[in-house]
Amino acid sequence: MPFSSANHAAMVQGLSAAALLLTAACTIAPMQPELGPRPAALIPCVHWFEQLDATIDRAGVRDAGAHRVPGFPYLRVDRFSASLAEQSKGGAQAFDAWIARLEELDATSRDYEIRNLPQGVFPIAGIGDQTQARTYSRDCAAKLARDDFGSAARRDLVVARATVPDNYSDRNRLFGLYPIASIPFSKGVQKWQHETAEMFRKANAEPSAGVVRYQALAKPVSPEQLAGVFSHLKTDAIGIPQFTDEQRELLFQAYAPVFEIETGASYDQFGPLLWRNGPAPEVDLTRPVVYRRLAFTRFHGKVLAQFVYTIWFSERPSSATADLLSGRLDGVVFRVTVGTDGAPLVYDSMHACGCYHLFFPTSRVHLLPAPDPAVEWAFVPATLPALLPPQSVVVRIASGTHYVVDVRQAGDVVATIYQFAAADDLRALPAEGYGTRSAFGPDGIVPGTERGERYVFWPMGIENAGAMRQWGTHATAFIGRRHFDDADLIERRFEVLPEARAELPQPN
Repeated sequence: MPFSSANHAAMVQGLSAAALLLTAACTIAPMQPELGPRPAALIPCVHWFEQLDATIDRAGVRDAGAHRVPGFPYLRVDRFSASLAEQSKGGAQAFDAWIARLEELDATSRDYEIRNLPQGVFPIAGIGDQTQARTYSRDCAAKLARDDFGSAARRDLVVARATVPDNYSDRNRLFGLYPIASIPFSKGVQKWQHETAEMFRKANAEPSAGVVRYQALAKPVSPEQLAGVFSHLKTDAIGIPQFTDEQRELLFQAYAPVFEIETGASYDQFGPLLWRNGPAPEVDLTRPVVYRRLAFTRFHGKVLAQFVYTIWFSERPSSATADLLSGRLDGVVFRVTVGTDGAPLVYDSMHACGCYHLFFPTSRVHLLPAPDPAVEWAFVPATLPALLPPQSVVVRIASGTHYVVDVRQAGDVVATIYQFAAADDLRALPAEGYGTRSAFGPDGIVPGTERGERYVFWPMGIENAGAMRQWGTHATAFIGRRHFDDADLIERRFEVLPEARAELPQPN
């Protein structure tokens, strides 16, 4: 209903009261319960993690890719793993598999943090270099885990604490009067959706002039090869697919998109990142490189694989005197979520800031209605038929803005070949005169990529809106709450149609 001045005053009073309650709650919240005394033999490991963490934070090399579990310095958790916490109570094998995942998340993050430490900080607690620090960290993690998880109370405690805070600032939404400010923002979202739908219509209607196409160098993957992977796929005790290295390589090739980029200048060329002397990483334009990541999602009782492809441009150039969206670096992320049979269910994309989240469902699934029509749910500018490798998709990207303006089934194309790199390579890039340095700051934001829009969009609760971000830190909705790596993102928005399997192309 319309807002009157009285309604406005009442809302402000209510928000102010909520702020006081929130402050009071934070003030009187009890400290987390202690884990109890450690055996004397483990005290050096406890002190090691304390000193290592302090050194990492002082050096500013904290990795934000996974969240540290309070009281368990050798464990970290991401949103997908957190969604499996209750399932880990299903028995010793399930718990061990879940804990192993949390241990590996921490070990991987620590390896990058240690690698990015200046050599001058060593020795730390008697440990003389990076190699020793990585080895000792893993050894201490194993010892502390053996001590912790012999106790039912500690097992329950880690399950309770393995949560990931969302990437929205309740403080900003509170003081930005989100319930009121979201009204004009909602109209802006609707305008963007209308403009995007029009861009997709034009991309389909107009010839592809001035584009450069890029594709992965690979032999086509046959339906028989795909069936061979998924019909005999092993899972661990909590249902996570266990691909071999050979299978991963085959699948990344199988789902790799063709990028069709409207190219007007060097800012429309993509490549690997590296550090020189600037405030932000730079793009090496001498070779096209696509960063890839294997992820997982929950889908109606199953764990599905997701194949994620990211390209980086040197900038989003300014299109006006005061362009709030322009700035250093620009990234486009394209993801393929596949069913238990290996056939794609849903494609989706975003920019590396978490902006412009688009969904492209196949005819195998049906879009579910939003539980609240006021929130950003799942904007679908295009749909695709049921596809199976070697069939692939083309992702068309506009010049300058790098908006995704078309996703369609690929035909025969002549294209420049791109190479793959691991997405985790971004966590320790070569840096001139420094060794290695993460592309991301301790807050998960790529330094030097700030946009002017942050001064306008802060009431929506997204800190530093428009800046490029690390995987696991992407809030993708201004209205409501949504993260690109939410474990139930696809599950809540789509259901598989009963006739979906019959629609699949059949192997010869």
